[in-house]
Amino acid sequence: MTVEERIKGRKIGIIGMARSGLAAALLAKRFGGAPLVSDSARAELVAPQTETLRQEGIPYETGGHTEQLLGSDYLIISPGVPPNIDIVVKARAEGLPIFSELEFASWVCRGKIIAVTGSNGKTTTTTLIGEIFKEAGFETWVCGNIGRPFAEIADKVTESGVAVVEVSTFQLEAIEDFRPHIAAILNLTPDHIDRHGSFEAYKQMKYRITENQAAEDFLILNHDDPEISAAKISTRAKILSFSIKPPNSANTFVKDDSLFSNYKNRQIKIMKVTEINIPGRHNLQNAATAALTAVLFDISSEVMRKVLKEFPGVEHRLENTGTVAGVYFINDSKATNVDSVCVALQSMTRPVYLILGGRDKGAGYEPIIEVGRDRIKGILAIGEAREKIFNALGQSFPTQFADSLEEAVHRCFELALPGETVLLSPGCASFDMFENFEHRGKVFKAVVDSLRKNKKKDETLSN
Repeated sequence: MTVEERIKGRKIGIIGMARSGLAAALLAKRFGGAPLVSDSARAELVAPQTETLRQEGIPYETGGHTEQLLGSDYLIISPGVPPNIDIVVKARAEGLPIFSELEFASWVCRGKIIAVTGSNGKTTTTTLIGEIFKEAGFETWVCGNIGRPFAEIADKVTESGVAVVEVSTFQLEAIEDFRPHIAAILNLTPDHIDRHGSFEAYKQMKYRITENQAAEDFLILNHDDPEISAAKISTRAKILSFSIKPPNSANTFVKDDSLFSNYKNRQIKIMKVTEINIPGRHNLQNAATAALTAVLFDISSEVMRKVLKEFPGVEHRLENTGTVAGVYFINDSKATNVDSVCVALQSMTRPVYLILGGRDKGAGYEPIIEVGRDRIKGILAIGEAREKIFNALGQSFPTQFADSLEEAVHRCFELALPGETVLLSPGCASFDMFENFEHRGKVFKAVVDSLRKNKKKDETLSN
């Protein structure tokens, strides 16, 4: 079936009016479809989206999902919409096809797709791959779970272009034909247990990234990850791997403090590890993944080296937010699971006051105890998960509650001594208190900025 046959003249029900849903609706209209967009939020909460839809002449409903959606030829479900809401259950019972925005967008993308998934490091790796491909002169589109929906740009990608897509399990739940030319699974640790029910179910959802790949495609796996190494992933793609540990049998690897690639029996030294601008073992793995992806497109080591030397990292991921009165502030709002918090703590070289909490995702917080033992001086627990955090960590670290992120930052600043660090690394989803993790990180940075300005005022007054 052609793209036109799949979209043109079709009644397309779209559930969710956030970025992905809105982008899917506009894409459907561009290809002659008849979208209907539905959101459970009250109209005043989605006013900018409804105004866009009104201007485009696209019908919509707010405040709940009505059964007029069941008159669609198929549904498109946004990543943030749970798959067990009533209208989706009814649609499934009636045999109505349900697709993710990722799947829908892939139908119209003419270029090659590079898809990156994993529990941690997706945004950094996706962005890094995009920067390398741009530097190499490729028409490059970076999108997906990273913030810019795939559906927003999918029809703009030409046959010679590359779409670098960050992919979540929520997006992989409802794929049918989604087929990346290169798929990468960075790592697997417990996450989204509240959504998928178990770690095993979560892992199986991640593996769906490769289910439609063919023999001419590539699946990149983390040789160092015990879950991935033990898995028997069914795929027709060529399997390649990266590793930062000996032995050096992977296709990108570290030896003698340098990053190497080895593909088609051609070993190339890319650069010294110390030259990579973003620090930490986790970022070395991200760099190894990006380098291997670049090797598959014959991008030179000179280009990789230039980008890896200059790449500053991504916003909200171990982002240095500056100092106030000698206290360091780090914004790691992107850390939405416990493993991310552990990675962040491992990179800390100063005593830490940790701001932890939000909407719990079903995993335990106990792994923080071992890695935080000689690093954490205190924890400020916020959000819906704060009681669970206290029960898990309160015996190991001084733990207090704060009613808001602003209060938590102020309390940490009062407690911290010059030379110590206040780290926002929540280990939870943000939706109990914020629109998303970006919103949470921006609030954190705004509070730090306010502290900095007030501190300057105090110093002026004292003089």
